[in-house]
Amino acid sequence: MILETLLYLLRFIVILFIQILLINNIELSSYVNPYIYISFILLLPVTVKPWQIVLISFFCGAVMDAFSSTPGLHIAATNFMGFIRIHYLKATTTKEDIEGRIAPTLSQKGIVWFVFYCFVMTLIHHTILFFLEIYGFQEFFSTITRIFFSSIVTVLLIVIGQLLFYHSKTRNG
Repeated sequence: MILETLLYLLRFIVILFIQILLINNIELSSYVNPYIYISFILLLPVTVKPWQIVLISFFCGAVMDAFSSTPGLHIAATNFMGFIRIHYLKATTTKEDIEGRIAPTLSQKGIVWFVFYCFVMTLIHHTILFFLEIYGFQEFFSTITRIFFSSIVTVLLIVIGQLLFYHSKTRNG
């Protein structure tokens, strides 16, 4: 249990360092802002308690806000995504998945399920984040475009990360 917690803490630190030091400093375009740090929340095991997910989401968003000078925007987006994740996983996973203590990863749930799950959660996160960022609906269509392209690139980067680092795990172990 302690080893597993330390592994998740290390994963959290690595993902945040990649996000903050690398991805935040690459200017792709004004419409593409990938946020791979949300993969930490997405890949937590199904058995993590709902209050723990919300607390982890809050902390993850707070760290991003601290390094991005966006007071509360990432907290709001990650908390909402973490809350929705709980209900999404209840609706889309089986009792065997929960009892088997799986994590919703590409290798354990399959490519179609994982990409759809990742895209829905990323879309929710980016919608909250980008509309809070512009603080209104005055640039509605450009914000929708930004949400869509940023979500596509974020999901693509998360899937590539899954293929690079988690491909050797099998569904049952």
